Amino acid sequence: MAKLVRLSDHRRQQRRIFFTRKELNLLLGVYSRKVSSGEWRDYAIDQQPGMAVFSIFRSSLERPLFAIAKCITGSPRNASNGPPQVSYAVFNGRQKIRQGKTLEEIVEVLDRRLELVSG
Repeated sequence: MAKLVRLSDHRRQQRRIFFTRKELNLLLGVYSRKVSSGEWRDYAIDQQPGMAVFSIFRSSLERPLFAIAKCITGSPRNASNGPPQVSYAVFNGRQKIRQGKTLEEIVEVLDRRLELVSG
């Protein structure tokens, strides 16, 4: 027997997350500086339930060097109380490098110039 579901309730549970224009401008600004220096070559934007991911590649044939994730931190059932709270994280593979409440505070990790340290 089929179960009836109110469409508005279903949409609230499956809340989609997107990067805003301001966030994309910030991400693409960092990306363009790294492309011009020859460090990065490609990017991808993915969307999963409750998450948007901006992935950065050195080559389109490799795994991403970094992934910036924007995630819903609150419960989707509380979404009727206003806009969802989000958090941001930068990943290098499966390792979380930095996490924060704003994109500006975590994107500075990507803007640093990495140097080889001999030991």
